Formats: sequence, structure tokens, C-alpha cells
Amino acid sequence: MSGRELSPEGLARLDARIGRYIADGELAGALLLVAHKGRVVHTSVQGVKDLSRGEPLAHDTIFRIFSMTKPVTGAAMMILFDEGKWSPDDPIAKHLPEFADVEVLVSRDAEGHMIVEPPAHPPTIRELMTHTAGLGYGFDPNDPIDAGYMGAGVWTSSSLAEFSRRIASVPLAYQPGTRWRYSLSMDLQGAIIEKLSGMSLADFMRTRIFEPLGMVDTGFHVPEEKLPRLATLYRMSNSSKTLKVSAPGLNRNEPHVPPKMAGGGGGLFSTLDDYYRFAQMILNKGELDGVRVLSPQAVTLMTSNHLADDVQSGGYGVGHQQIRPGYGHGFDGAVFNDPAAAGSRVGRGTYQWDGAGGTWFWVDPENEIVFVGLIQRMALEGSPHFQAVTQELIADALA
Repeated sequence: MSGRELSPEGLARLDARIGRYIADGELAGALLLVAHKGRVVHTSVQGVKDLSRGEPLAHDTIFRIFSMTKPVTGAAMMILFDEGKWSPDDPIAKHLPEFADVEVLVSRDAEGHMIVEPPAHPPTIRELMTHTAGLGYGFDPNDPIDAGYMGAGVWTSSSLAEFSRRIASVPLAYQPGTRWRYSLSMDLQGAIIEKLSGMSLADFMRTRIFEPLGMVDTGFHVPEEKLPRLATLYRMSNSSKTLKVSAPGLNRNEPHVPPKMAGGGGGLFSTLDDYYRFAQMILNKGELDGVRVLSPQAVTLMTSNHLADDVQSGGYGVGHQQIRPGYGHGFDGAVFNDPAAAGSRVGRGTYQWDGAGGTWFWVDPENEIVFVGLIQRMALEGSPHFQAVTQELIADALA
């Protein structure tokens, strides 16, 4: 553990850098939180919640956190792991039998029909939780697997059980364990959580994670009375280079409407304090304020790299999250197993992810740091890599 402290001057430079992005029109606003050695040492509230109204952001503004839902789904899975309900090397089919006969895409013939072969081994839960099980995401009509998901109506399923059956009707994109491909694996985990717990995913997360941790504003919808606290979502216009209001997209309901199928891969709304409490629980090896959510062993398993060397060096990635030597994948989040090799100054074992709405976080056990950044700009091509920028600034601030 680090004996160093974060300098006030370094934290001021952090705020100034983010302030420049806001002044330059790259962001409407930003909330930042830094915790060190179990204590919040810095928060920052800059910019506006809505550009047209000029309404300032507040500490309790609610954000769409999109894929920062994934680590929460991972924690839900680890609760069931602690209860002995599954093991990492279980075949997915042990818990979702529809995957028992799944095949693997080899190629397509002249008419475009899929040529398939059996999997070398049944895809496992470990592979499901590391984006190496052979699944796609279902958003690219030019990709044969994604097109298969679209044809099967995966994203219009009425339940997670139906969602699972429709996914299993489409071949795998590659032999399990041989590649890393960003996928709907964490959404599919929701079907496993529901089956093993006998509860809806939303109820399981609420009763087993949010309520125990005091995450009072986190859920799959925003109640009517809290809607005024929701940040307006923006995207950068390629033509005018200005921020434009963005539709939430990604098949999400209106924010105040509970979804018929909770999205474990990207459906949550949350706040700065709520997500900090979740992340601090991870840093604390499963406990916060005397409440234990996960065993230390479960957190260690979740936040360790599970990618083989050849996969880690295979040139895979999505957006700013580029898998590479030193930067692999744990369960439902990425992990720096060798920061120097990955070109980063974070501590070894840092666990992190981000979201399509631009949000990001990391948990650094070596330096005992938790960082949460919440913004409302869709993280499309050309978006600044705020996670890497702020990690450099925090490294500088460690006096």
C-alpha cells in the first residue's frame, strides 16, 4: 500500500483540466470524486445539467451510467458465487440449458448461409464474464452474428429468459476462449442471476447491493419525483463541433419507465455518491461501513485478470478500453495486471470500466484510490479519453 498523499495542488490541476474541457465546449459539465485510504478527499462540481436552461450540475445529479452497470452485474454474480450457486468453469448450459447445443460460425457460403462447427469446448461462465465466450453485441447489421441477433429479435425480448433463448439460437462468433469481443455477456448474466436467485435482476440488485450499501438513487429507472435531477445527455455534432441533445438510444426505455427487461450490461442510472459507495466496497474487498456484500475471495476473483497471454496481446478492444499486454479483463471489468507494460501509472490490480454516456471509474488497490467521473457526453469516436487523462493527473498528484 502507498504511503503517499494526494497533493492539493495536484487535485486543483485535475479540476482545472476538466474545467478547460467545459470552457472549450467539449463537455456541458462534470462531477468528480476522489477517495484515498477510505476517505473522500476531493469532489468537484462544474458546468451545467442542461445547456439550454443553464441549470448547474449538482452533487446529487442523476446520470445514465450505461456500461458502468457491468461491474454491478459482476458483483451480483459474485454474491451468488459466494452462495455456491456457480463456479467459473461451469458451462453456461449448466445454468441456461438452451446453450447446450450452441454451434460456432466458421464462414458463410455463396448464398450467405452460415457454415458452423461444434465448439471445441462448451463456453463457460468465466468466458461469459470476460467477453471471451463467443458472443456479439447485436448492434452491427453488417456482422453476421449481430445480424443474427437482430433477426432473432434479441433486443425486443419480453424477459431475460426469452433474451437468453434467442441468443442461444444464433451461433457463436468464434471458438470460446480464443478471442476477446465486447458483447452482451453481462446482459445475459442477468438471466443467470434471475434463475439462480428466483428474483428479478432489478429486485436482486436493489435488495442485495443498493439497499445494503445505501445507494439510494441507483436503479433501472428514475422515479417521477427524481426526474428533475436527471442530467441531459449530449453528443458532439460532427458538422458543427458543438454539443447536441442525444437520444438515450441503446434500446433503453424512457427514464421514468421501469424496463420490461433490466439491462445488466448498461441499464442503470446512478449518482456520484452512490457509485462511489459501490466502488469503495470493491476496494474494501467486499465491505462498506460494517456491511459485507462480498467475500474478499470473491472480490479478488472478480478483479483479477482472466485473459490468456495470447488473447491479451491479440489487439482487441472497444472504444478507449483497448485490451493489451498488461491490461486484461477481470469479471465484468478491465484490470491492469501490469500497468507499466500497459503504459499506465495506476497501481497494479486497478479495476475499471466506463460508460457510453462518457462516465468512468477506477479502483486502485495499490494506491488505495477510488475515482468516479460523471459526465453527460456520448463517448463516440473522437471523444477525449477522460479516464486516461485523469489517471495521469492523479498519478502526478500523488506527492
